[in-house]
Amino acid sequence: MTYCDRCGDEGVHEACAQARALEPPRYCRHCRRRLKVQVVPSGWSATCVEHGAIDG
Repeated sequence: MTYCDRCGDEGVHEACAQARALEPPRYCRHCRRRLKVQVVPSGWSATCVEHGAIDG
């Protein structure tokens, strides 16, 4: 099952997809856990305790 990486609900949402173009993910797509997110001038990095790092 895949979760929305912006709101944490199941599936993909149009409003969340549009907002994600401007902001980093907040939830892991695989396990729905909150991500540890760090925003820097060159981009962002997010880490899930179960699935590791996601860079953007």
